[in-house]
Amino acid sequence: MTSSFWGLLGGGGLGFALGGPLGALVGALAGHVLVDRDGALFGPAPKQLIFTTGLVALAAKMARADGVVTREEIAAFERIVEVPQEQRAHVERLFDLAKQTSAGFEAYAQQIAEAFREEPALLEDVLDGLFLIAAADGAIHEREHAYLHDVAMIFAIDEAGFARIEARHLRRRDDPYLVLGASREMSDGELKQLHRRLVLENHPDREIARGLPEEAVCIATRRLAAINAAWDAIEKERGIGRREPEPA
Repeated sequence: MTSSFWGLLGGGGLGFALGGPLGALVGALAGHVLVDRDGALFGPAPKQLIFTTGLVALAAKMARADGVVTREEIAAFERIVEVPQEQRAHVERLFDLAKQTSAGFEAYAQQIAEAFREEPALLEDVLDGLFLIAAADGAIHEREHAYLHDVAMIFAIDEAGFARIEARHLRRRDDPYLVLGASREMSDGELKQLHRRLVLENHPDREIARGLPEEAVCIATRRLAAINAAWDAIEKERGIGRREPEPA
């Protein structure tokens, strides 16, 4: 994310561009109340603006839901949301405003869900980012887990999808297979094909090519690492790399 983007948080323009509860949040940062963008001349709000502002707002609401913000969670947030030092005060203020506002997280999540309805992968990126922050202190607490599940439901991510995303951040006995959305009944060949497809679909270069912000690229990089780690565990478990090639 460029410093010019964060510098604009000090003004009202981004609030008009966003509209809705996220626009009101940014407007409050600038000392205005900017809610309705009907008839605005800005056109559709940029994806990077919705993605980053939405992630900040939902992370702040998650901190409020949990009741405790740990040093590890703050560090994880700062690793995902990269802000130039000279603009850090703006994003910290935005985080604090979102945490304190009377608007519920549902309103923010719904606006993000509507904005990315045609690109569900972006909704998964946002949820992955929230999981990374929640798990930073070594555990996802009960209230955090309930919050993440509620956000997933607003994003129209089903239970299987939620479990797959969750598995990338929590260690379970069947973790490697769950991370890939696979089953133990699949053949080695099927698992190899699935892994190759997931690598192509989740490569950070895809986020860059789509013009998404650094936050999305950071999340995709971590997700790809989890996918590859899961595949490595399955290869080791099945001894796939040690076997002779099957005859054609």
